Amino acid sequence: MSVSHFNSRKALVAALLWCASQFAGAQNLAPAPVAPLTFAPLEPTLTSYLVQYKLPALAAAVVQDGRIIAAGAVGTRKVGSGIAVTVNDRFHIGSDTKAFTATLAGILVDRGAMAWTTTLGDAFPELAPKMDPDFRRITISQLLSHTSGIPADNAEFLELLAKSMFEEGNLDDLRYWTLQQWMSKPLPVQPGQRGQQFAYSNLGYTIAGAMIERVARKSWEELINEWIFDPMELKSAGLGSQATLGRVDAALGHVLVGEDIAKPFMAGPGDDNPQLIAPAGGANMSVLDFARWAGWNAGEGKRGPALLKPETLKLLHAPVIDMPHVQNPAPGTPTDGKYGLGWVTAKMDWAPQPLVFHGGSNQKNLAHIWLSPEKDFAIVVVTNIASQGANDALFAAAEKLFRQFAP
Repeated sequence: MSVSHFNSRKALVAALLWCASQFAGAQNLAPAPVAPLTFAPLEPTLTSYLVQYKLPALAAAVVQDGRIIAAGAVGTRKVGSGIAVTVNDRFHIGSDTKAFTATLAGILVDRGAMAWTTTLGDAFPELAPKMDPDFRRITISQLLSHTSGIPADNAEFLELLAKSMFEEGNLDDLRYWTLQQWMSKPLPVQPGQRGQQFAYSNLGYTIAGAMIERVARKSWEELINEWIFDPMELKSAGLGSQATLGRVDAALGHVLVGEDIAKPFMAGPGDDNPQLIAPAGGANMSVLDFARWAGWNAGEGKRGPALLKPETLKLLHAPVIDMPHVQNPAPGTPTDGKYGLGWVTAKMDWAPQPLVFHGGSNQKNLAHIWLSPEKDFAIVVVTNIASQGANDALFAAAEKLFRQFAP
């Protein structure tokens, strides 16, 4: 590999920023309801946001009692292509993937394969003697709630990602390698320490993925497909680039060049984050499948498939730690909130009760998911560009849809 090629790949990794600071028991449950053939069209509502915020595309769906009651998609897959998006087009959901990783951990807990208090030392006994003492006692729960003491993404993490591109092996091998590279480093704070110790860490979720892989004896990619995508019949769901190489068959991600020129990214090395960190943010799916996932979560065990015990699903949504107040938060992130296990609890002035939320972005796409378990109600909003304007558009659209459809 040439030096210039290496530098370009390293530059890609260095450019990674995440939408950060942003979250079997019942035996007789009926299958999850299939989305109706018809639902209220949202295109008239979404078009105004598409135009006002200059987005390539925008899609949204609303779910009540597990049924999609409204959905729509407007705009184009690729700026200048003239190819219209549909509700069946795949969008990248970024860090909203974290909730899927937390669900995989919950499945293992429900099956008795591990506990929320299982530590990295427990999961990797052959490495435990070489681990920093604090690192060794990090639990899966702390990794999923960003309270492990592992720092937020920094230059050292980005350098590690660049180095990983030259390592051989399957993705689970690379996550094991990543764990080995970090395990002897002293932690900035002790795991679980109270106070200002929340640190939104994609590295932490990557290590959580390695821990899940060790316990389940399968790769994270196999597990999310076999344990979540397939039983929930999320037929559009995939990992990595949402489009096929050389084809405009999904909503391509875009970045702003200057103030208002959107540059599309075809599938390839530059359109997504490294697959190594997929447990932190590597999934894609249609807005309809994203809504089905949202509705299942909003029901908190009221309907199948019974992937988790109802109490386990509620535990994932429950707050663990206050997130520090952030001025000018990254796209997809509320200024305040409480982080749970792959989910945020956020209080919005347009909702009477706190909502369960997460935002996700690979800096070319942006996705929001909102749940109101009290109302068994959910909203998902996605776009194929990541910018402050896109962030404002998604928050504005969510407010409009909540006011219009929430019971």
